[in-house]
Amino acid sequence: MAESKKGTDARSAEQSGKRSSELSLETYQEAAELRRLGNRAVRKAQAENRRRGIANVYSHEGRLYFELPGGEITEQDPLEKGANGRAT
Repeated sequence: MAESKKGTDARSAEQSGKRSSELSLETYQEAAELRRLGNRAVRKAQAENRRRGIANVYSHEGRLYFELPGGEITEQDPLEKGANGRAT
């Protein structure tokens, strides 16, 4: 049923002269709500990692960055084993 509604919406948009790439207000509001919920979940997970002493990992321009529990940002993976077989 949802697929037929989407198809109907696209045809209606085309018939009214709107491009199908334009978002309806309802679609925009739903997307904004999903983004808000996702951001909240990420912040909650980051706080939980800090509380448990686990590094948060971020990717920027294809490089990994680790936020250590003390707040330091490094490119060195804290779980990567060194020559002595222990985490560095």
